[in-house]
Amino acid sequence: MPESKTAGRKLVIVESPAKAKTIGQYLGDDYEVLASVGHIRDLIEPKNLPPELKKGSLGKFSIDVENGFAPYYVVSDEKKRTVADLKKALKQADELYLATDEDREGEAIAWHLLEELKPKVPVKRMVFHEITQEAIQRAQENTREIDTALVDAQETRRILDRLYGFEVSPVLWRKVGPGLSAGRVQSAATRLVVDRERERLAFVSAVYWDLTAELGEKTQVFDARLARLDGKRVATGRDFDDKGQLTSDAVALDEAAAEKLASALRADTARFTVSNLETKPYTRRPAAPFTTSTLQQEAARKLRFSARQTMSVAQGLYENGHITYMRTDSPNLSQQATDAARSQAAELYGAETVPEKPRVYTGKSKNAQEAHEAIRPAGDVFKTPTELANVLRGNDFKLYDLIWKRTVASQMADARGSTASVTIAGATADAGTAEFTASGTVITFRGFLAAYEESTDASRDAEAKDVEEERRLPNLTVGQELPLHSVEAKGHETSPPPRYTEASLVKTLEELGIGRPSTFASIISTIIDRGYVTPRGTALVPNWIAFSVIRLLEDHFTDLVEYDFTAEMEEDLDRIAGGEADRVDWLNGFYFGNDSHRGLRTVVDNLGEIDARDINSVQLAGDITLRIGKYGPYLETPDPESTDGTPRRVNVPPDLAPDELTAAKARELIEAPVVGDRILGLNPDNGREIAAKDGRYGPYVTELIPEPAPEPEPEPVVDPTTGEVKAPKRRPAKKAPAEKPRTASLFKSMDPQTVDLETALKLLSLPRVVGVDPADEVEITTQNGRYGPYLKKGTDSRSLENEDQIFSLTLEQALEVLAQPKYGARRPSSALKEFDADPESGKPIRIRDGRFGAYVTDGVTNVTVPRGEDIESIDFERAVQMLADKRAKGPAPKRTTRKAPAKKTPATRSTKK
Repeated sequence: MPESKTAGRKLVIVESPAKAKTIGQYLGDDYEVLASVGHIRDLIEPKNLPPELKKGSLGKFSIDVENGFAPYYVVSDEKKRTVADLKKALKQADELYLATDEDREGEAIAWHLLEELKPKVPVKRMVFHEITQEAIQRAQENTREIDTALVDAQETRRILDRLYGFEVSPVLWRKVGPGLSAGRVQSAATRLVVDRERERLAFVSAVYWDLTAELGEKTQVFDARLARLDGKRVATGRDFDDKGQLTSDAVALDEAAAEKLASALRADTARFTVSNLETKPYTRRPAAPFTTSTLQQEAARKLRFSARQTMSVAQGLYENGHITYMRTDSPNLSQQATDAARSQAAELYGAETVPEKPRVYTGKSKNAQEAHEAIRPAGDVFKTPTELANVLRGNDFKLYDLIWKRTVASQMADARGSTASVTIAGATADAGTAEFTASGTVITFRGFLAAYEESTDASRDAEAKDVEEERRLPNLTVGQELPLHSVEAKGHETSPPPRYTEASLVKTLEELGIGRPSTFASIISTIIDRGYVTPRGTALVPNWIAFSVIRLLEDHFTDLVEYDFTAEMEEDLDRIAGGEADRVDWLNGFYFGNDSHRGLRTVVDNLGEIDARDINSVQLAGDITLRIGKYGPYLETPDPESTDGTPRRVNVPPDLAPDELTAAKARELIEAPVVGDRILGLNPDNGREIAAKDGRYGPYVTELIPEPAPEPEPEPVVDPTTGEVKAPKRRPAKKAPAEKPRTASLFKSMDPQTVDLETALKLLSLPRVVGVDPADEVEITTQNGRYGPYLKKGTDSRSLENEDQIFSLTLEQALEVLAQPKYGARRPSSALKEFDADPESGKPIRIRDGRFGAYVTDGVTNVTVPRGEDIESIDFERAVQMLADKRAKGPAPKRTTRKAPAKKTPATRSTKK
C-alpha cells in the first residue's frame, strides 16, 4: 500500500545537521527539518562516465564544451542514502521549503535538490542570515523562488575550475612533478607567496645609524630620536630601496659618524634646548563590523586561528544561533542590530560613549544580491559574552567574544585626545647641531577603546610602526633647556618585506579582488595541503616546488596567474550572479578566446616545447645550480674528481627556507665534508663489516657483503693424439642468487654518527624472541615494522608503546599485552591530548599521532588535523566541531569498481513555487 501523506506536513531542507537541529526548535510540529549534508550532486569524474560517453570534451571534463558547456552531474555514492531519505520524507509532505544558505553555494544546493527530488508539491525558497525565532518567522513569511542567476554563477565557477584544472594540471605533472595541481585562485595566491619570497631573495640589506637620547628632569625623563643634523634629515630605513641604495637626499650616518656625534653631545659644552612644540587634536574611529575577510584577519592576529579554523568555529556559532551568517563582504548593520549595539554600549560603558547619530558602514561589494549583513551577534538584543559563558567554551567563546566586542564598538564614539610633538636642538662645539624629536599622545576620552581595539599586521621598518600608545610628554616650553641623561648611537639594518601570514594574505587577496569571502579559507588550506606553502610560526613559507610551478605558469600560462586577470574573472562571476552576463557567452570567451583573451584552449594547443630541466632550475652562483627534483631540492656543481663529468649533488636541508639559501649558504653546503658510510666494526659471527648509513628513508645499519672472488681460470687441455694445447670449453655457470645484506633502521632516538657496534648487532638480530607462550607453546617475538614497533605471536600482533620495548619487554609483559583486546584501551594512553566524552558518541576524545599525521578520534570517527593547525590550539569545543563536521560529510567513498551511472542530461533552470 502507498504511504499515506500527513495532512499539513511541511518538509524543510538545510545543509547541515546542526543547522537542522537549531531551526527545528523554532518551527512547529508540522515541520520536519532534514539536512542534505552539503551538495548532493557534483560533476562526475570522467573515468566513471559510461563507455559510450568517454569521448570528446565530455569524456575529458564531464562537461560538453561544444554544447553550451553542459555539465554532467551525478549523485555521489555517499549521498545516495541521503537523497533516498529526503525523497521518502517528501512523500509525506504537502509543501517543501528549501532553506539552504543564501549565497551562491546555498542557492546551487537548493537547485540541485529541486532537480533531483522532482517534488510534486509547492516549493518555497526560504532564506535568512541568522538563526533566531524572529528571523525564521520572517523568512517563512517572505519566501521566494530560486535565484537562477546565482545558480548560474556557481555553476560557471565550478565549470571554470574543472576546465582550468584539467587542462593545466597535466602540464605540471609532465614538466614539474606528479600529483601537482593548478587552480584559478590557488595559483594566483601561490604566486603572491612566491613573489614575496623572490623579493626577500633579491633583497640587499643596508646599514644605517642614528642616536637615541634620554632628556628631561629626573622625574620626567623621556626618549627622543635624532631626526636632523645641521638642518638635513637623517636617513631611516624608509630612505633605502630593496637593493640597499639610498633613494633620498637624507644624510646616512655610519658607525664612526654616529659615535663621533654621540661623543660630542656628551661633552659638557653641549646644550639641549626645546626649539619647537606642537600640539594637535587626536581622533581615532572604531573599525567597521566584521566581514568574512576582516574576521579571518583579526582572529589570526588576536587568537592565532588559521583561516580554516576561524570559519569552522564561525560555522558552528551560526548554526547554533549565536551569530549571523559568516560569509559576507558587507560591513553594514541592520537597523535592529544598530539599535542593539547602541543600547548595549550605553548600558555597559555609559551614554556618553554613544554618538548622537548611528554609524553607517558601506562595503566594496558590487554584488548586491550577496551583500548580506555584517557578522554580528544574532538577535535583536545581543547576548553578552558573560551571558553565554556557560553555553560557549574554548574557541567558540573566544570568537564570539571577538565578534561581540567589534560589533558593539563599531557603534561607539571616537576616541579623543591630543598629540604633542617636540623638537630639541642639541648644539655641540665642533659637530654641528643635532635635532631630536619626540611625540606623545594623551587620550582624554576613550570612547570605543573601552570595548575594543583593532590589531595590525607587522610593519617592515621599526620606526614606521605607528604604535598608538598613550605616552605623556612632560610640560615643556619653547626655549627651555633640558639636561641630558644619556645618548647612545645605535646601528640598524633595513628589513626585507615580511612574509605573508594568513591574515596579511587574506587582506591582500581581498585588496586585489582575488577570490571571494567564502573562498579565502579554502584557498589557503589548498596551497598548504598541496605542499606549495608551509606555515612556519605564523609566516607562510613557499617550498621550492612552488617556484617551479609558478615559473611554468608565468612563462606559458601568463594570463592565468596575472592578478588583474584573476580579479576580472571574479567580477565577471559577480556580473553573472547579478543577471548582467550570460554564462555560456562568458565560458566561450574564457575557453575559446575573444578580443581580450587568447582562450585557455588556444594556449594549451600552442604550448610548444617546455624545457623541464630549465623550469626546475635556479642559478644560485656561477657554478652552483639548484635543481628541484622528484625527491626534493638539491644543489648541483661540477665535480673535479669525476672522470665521466657527473656533477656533485648535495641535498638541501628541508628546514632551510628559500630566502635563506643564498649563494654563500649554497657554497657552504657544497663545501661541507661528505658524510660517508661509517664502519662500526666486524660481526664476530662471520667477520663481515657492519656500517651505519644514511639512506632515502632515514639512517640504518647494514652488514657489508664482500664481492665474490673471481672464478679461477680452467687449466688448458692437451690433445693426447696430437699434443695440441686447446683452450678449455667454458660452460656457463649457474649464477647463485645474490645474497641480500641484512639491514635495520635506527630507532628515532639513535644517531648514525654515534651508534656503536653492539647496538647495531642487536638491531640486525631482530626479530627478537621474547619467549614461548606456555599455553600453546607458540613463539612470541618483537620487531620494528613500517608503522612502528610491535609484538607478534603467530598471526596475532599488538603495537608497542615505544621502540625501546623491542629489547626490554619480558615474557610476562608480552603475555599481558596479548591478553588485551587488539583494539581499544589496552595500555596507558599514548594520546597527544585527551578530552571529555563527545556529546554525540559519548566516548572520550583523543588526539593521536597516526601514519598520516595527527588526528582527532572518539574511537568511532577519525578526522585528520589540518596542516597548519597547531595541536596545542585544539580544545574540546574545536575537537567536537571537527568530529561533527566529519560525521556530517559521511563516510569516504569506497574504492570499488562500480557500474557506470546512466546518462543524466543537464537540467534546465526551472523553479517551482
